[in-house]
Amino acid sequence: MEQRLGSEVQDAYFDYDKTDIRSDASGVLTRNAAALKSILGDFPNASINIEGHCDERGSAEYNTGLGDRRASAAKEFLQGLGVSADRLKTVSYGKERPQCTEQNESCWQKNRRVHFVTGQ
Repeated sequence: MEQRLGSEVQDAYFDYDKTDIRSDASGVLTRNAAALKSILGDFPNASINIEGHCDERGSAEYNTGLGDRRASAAKEFLQGLGVSADRLKTVSYGKERPQCTEQNESCWQKNRRVHFVTGQ
């Protein structure tokens, strides 16, 4: 399952200090919904964690809340496309797990994301 998630499901990205699903993220999440329905169909007892991430700007507390709102926005979007809500969990890592550590907009953009992993 982990291998399929890694190859079939992509991260969706957000604008600075935003939680709304932008147009490129909408396309990614729409493709992810189809992949997740297939994966969850093949693994009937599994769940998926949607991780919310932020860039380094702002306090840890603020970014934890922002990451939570991003994960929830992605979950709601996926639910709207028919992915079972009870199989999706959300968690926020705020700015604690950056994908990139340079201090520039290109790097910060990579960190403002939701990421999908196998649930526990």
